[in-house]
Amino acid sequence: MLSYFTSESVTCGHPDKLCDRIADSILDEILYQDPLGHVACEVTATKNKLHIMGEISANSSVDYEAVAREVIAITGYTEVDAGFDSRTCSISVDIHDQSPDIVRSLQKKEPLDCGAGDQGTMIGFACRETKNLMPFPIEYAHKLARRLDEVRMSGKLPYIRPDGKTQITVEYEHGRPKRIASVIVSAQHYDHISIEQLRKDIEEYVILPVLPEAMLDHKTTIYINPAGRFVIGGPAADTGLTGRKNMVDTYGGYARCGGGSLSGKDATKVDRSGAYMARYLAKNIVASDIADRCEVQISYAIGLAEPVAFNIDDFNTGRIPMERVKKAILRNIDMRPMAIIRRLKLNRPIYSKLACYGHFGENAKDMPWEKCDLADQLSKLL
Repeated sequence: MLSYFTSESVTCGHPDKLCDRIADSILDEILYQDPLGHVACEVTATKNKLHIMGEISANSSVDYEAVAREVIAITGYTEVDAGFDSRTCSISVDIHDQSPDIVRSLQKKEPLDCGAGDQGTMIGFACRETKNLMPFPIEYAHKLARRLDEVRMSGKLPYIRPDGKTQITVEYEHGRPKRIASVIVSAQHYDHISIEQLRKDIEEYVILPVLPEAMLDHKTTIYINPAGRFVIGGPAADTGLTGRKNMVDTYGGYARCGGGSLSGKDATKVDRSGAYMARYLAKNIVASDIADRCEVQISYAIGLAEPVAFNIDDFNTGRIPMERVKKAILRNIDMRPMAIIRRLKLNRPIYSKLACYGHFGENAKDMPWEKCDLADQLSKLL
C-alpha cells in the first residue's frame, strides 16, 4: 500500500525564521546574565522595519536593538537595495514586565512546586525512519535548507540571497519510506543570474549532495524556483513573525501539533519545556525498542506543577502495553516544569542555535532532550 507525505523547511533568512532567531538570541543574552529570567519575546519584521515586543522580567541589561542588528547582519541582510538592511532598518522596542498574576503562579516555597505559567498540551514524537529517530521528510527538508544556507555563506554560490524554502514529498510503502517522489527548492537570488544557471547549480551543489542516492530514481521530480525569478525576498517581500513555523520547528506535520510556538520563551513556559520533555520520552521509548513509533502528549494547567494529563500512542507498533510504559514513566520521571528545567538544563543560553533547522533531530543532537539515556531503564520493561 502506497502513501505520500510532505514536509517543508526554510532557511535562516526566511522572514519568520529571522524573527525566531532574533527572539531566541534576546532570550540567550538574558539567560547569560540571569538564568532565572522570565522571557516571552515576540518579533515582527516588514520592509526595513523590525518590532520587538513582549514581557520580560529579569536581572539583566540587554540592548535589544543591538542584538537584533547583529542577527540581521549575520543572516546576510546587509544591503540597502535588498529592502531589509541591518544598518538602516528601523527597530522599535516595546517590552514590559511579566504579568504579576503569572508571577504568582510560579512562586512557591519549594521551587519544584512552581506551577506552569500557562495551560497547554505538548506533543513529542519519534520513529525509526532516520538515525535521529525523526520522520524522514522533515529531517531531509532541514538538511536541504541548511545546505542552501551553507553554499550561500561559504561563497560557493555567491549569487544566492538569504530567503529560501525547501520541501520534500516521500512515498511510503507499508508505512516505511520507499523513495523521494518530489523535491522543491526555492532560493532568493541576485538579479544578474539566469534561472537556468541557478537551477543547474542548486541541483548540483544543494540537492544531490544531501539526498540519499538510493531514495532518488527516474521518477523523482525536482522543482527549483518553480515560479521563476525570486529576486525580492525576506521581510521586504513577506512580513515575518515569531512562532509561525511550528511544523518546521517540530516534526513537519508528521505528528500532531500541540502547545504554542517555541522561540522567544524561557523554559518556565511549558510550550518549550513540555515539548522538549515529550520528545525526550518519545525518543527513549523508541530507542529502547518498546515501539517503532511513539507520540507522547503532556498537558498542563496554569498555576499547577503536575501535568493534568499524560498519554502515549504507539500506533500499534508497541511490544508491550503502553499503559505499562505510562505507569513506569509516571512513577520514575518528574514532569513538573521546574524538574524538567533541571533535568534537561534548560536555563542555559542554548536557544539561538535551535531557531533554524528544527528543535529536534540532527540540529539538536547535542541537546539533553535528544539523549537516549533512559533507554536501558525502559528496556527492562520488556
